[in-house]
Amino acid sequence: MDPLDAHARFGPAATPLTSLFDPFWLAKPFLHALDPEDAHEITLCALESGFVPGQPGGDDPVLATTLFGRALTNPIGLAAGFDKNARVQDQMAAHGFGFVEIGGVTPLPQRGNPRPRVFRLPEDGAVINRLGFPGDGAEVVQRRLHRRGRPAIGFGINLASNADSADPAADFVALAQRFAHDADYLTLDISCPNTANGLVFLDPSRLGDLLARLAEIDWGASRPALVAKLSPDIDDALVERLVATLLGARIDGIAIANTTRARPADLRGASAAEAGGLSGRPLFAESTAMLARVRRLTGGRVTLIGVGGIASGADAYAKIRAGATAVQLYTALIYEGTSLVTSIKRELARRLRSDGFGSVADAAAAPAT
Repeated sequence: MDPLDAHARFGPAATPLTSLFDPFWLAKPFLHALDPEDAHEITLCALESGFVPGQPGGDDPVLATTLFGRALTNPIGLAAGFDKNARVQDQMAAHGFGFVEIGGVTPLPQRGNPRPRVFRLPEDGAVINRLGFPGDGAEVVQRRLHRRGRPAIGFGINLASNADSADPAADFVALAQRFAHDADYLTLDISCPNTANGLVFLDPSRLGDLLARLAEIDWGASRPALVAKLSPDIDDALVERLVATLLGARIDGIAIANTTRARPADLRGASAAEAGGLSGRPLFAESTAMLARVRRLTGGRVTLIGVGGIASGADAYAKIRAGATAVQLYTALIYEGTSLVTSIKRELARRLRSDGFGSVADAAAAPAT
């Protein structure tokens, strides 16, 4: 089956009956009446305070996998952007995620772009953001991490340059050195469309220079895995050049893909014309096709993480069949709550077993038909 066909055949996951009793569905009308950033802050505070009940524990053994040497009970990850400042990474384990990525974290605190800067497109299952990496900065984030210790689940940190930095490569080097022993992997966010320095490393020569500077770091006893996050807004020729550069530098992983500046013609949301990066359901087909292309270019030499538009177990399965070892989501949680994670895992386990796969790794490695 073509990995893109799963979404067309099965569509988004239906809301399970049990979700009707999920506190999220009671809170959703109130939250969605607020500015998206205000609603998100309330959600984080509720998670920090323990007011949000967790999801059922225990994952089907068929979902077990390994990501950068870390054993995971399932391949479903929380994408960067939800927990920018390392406030709720521990709580997300109770909501069913196999791993979580915080950030993006910048070296210095920054305010980001002017508000309003986040826009829901509920008719499209999408969001547009032009946040510009607002955050507390690396020192504060690391202090929180050291106070709480490493999460029990897989853990990554998304790294980003300050918007006004004169040397964004130096920002990435400093962040990598600072967080080298705090995570299983570090993501180089080289594809954010919302800051002045967000896209500079989509130039293969500048990317090569960054990777060379990272290679010079003395990592000590252990080196974290390094992941590069690519943009969906690049043509096939540039994808090939960037992947060749990453392979030449022996990158450990590639995340595909970030938000897009493109606007599909069939968007229905009233905010569709807002500037920023589009995420959610409209990105699914494009990002999955790009994932499959990068898989062909890399030939299994690096770990691939599938991101973009996941809202069902069928979507997660399509990403895995396209070559992803693990997947990440965020936007769909805004519309479905964390009960969606449980639904995705159950459906993904069914699809793996029905197609005769004994593990996520087997499905990711098998050629899609």
